Amino acid sequence: MKCLDLTLPTPAANLACEEALLDVCEEQVGGEVLRFWEPRDYFVVAGYSNHIAMEVNTAACQREKVAVCRRCSGGGTVLQGPGCLNYSLILKIDGNDSLQNITAANCHIMGRHKDALAALLGQPVRVQGHTDLAVDGLKFSGNAQRRKRRALIFHGTFLLQFDLSLMEKFLSMPSRQPEYRQGRPHGLFLMNLPVTADIVKKALRRAWSAETTLEALPDYQRLVAEKYSRDDWNLKH
Repeated sequence: MKCLDLTLPTPAANLACEEALLDVCEEQVGGEVLRFWEPRDYFVVAGYSNHIAMEVNTAACQREKVAVCRRCSGGGTVLQGPGCLNYSLILKIDGNDSLQNITAANCHIMGRHKDALAALLGQPVRVQGHTDLAVDGLKFSGNAQRRKRRALIFHGTFLLQFDLSLMEKFLSMPSRQPEYRQGRPHGLFLMNLPVTADIVKKALRRAWSAETTLEALPDYQRLVAEKYSRDDWNLKH
């Protein structure tokens, strides 16, 4: 597996790059990749089918010029910004029994991440709500996937030094919640990991044997222009 540690200048470019990596793997002209990126500005990212009016405090976002974007995968709406570490796994489905359906892929990938983070923190980490990672019931990582016929993307965020108070400012309470949340507001449900981004990156690179660097990027600019920079994609629900 190749590793790509690259943050592009805009949210649209970073989201488009993820889908472009998935597309070239699906087309069998690109291979498996572990990518990292760290946002420089605050922005909201909705899941593919999320309704913006239900999940986002749009007035606060407009007032403070916080962009609202949409990703290609499922899952809930999140706030991104400095202090978040994002990762993306582009994996081939063909020939891998652990990735043959959504549930199997969730179990395989989240189990590997749980073990890597537990070893890093020296304390138990649990997979909760299918694709959350938590310590003592506090979530520090949310994840989602999108599947094509030959390849999938599984991606998520680790909260490290994020200003958690901003979650309640820009996000509504989610319309769908895992049972373990128990109705808690963002500030009582989330936590930052007490480690650096570099330490988490090293742990995931080891977990996925991502030892060499991806040198050439796929063409993501078309997806920026045709999709991720457009309101008819970002605000479609």
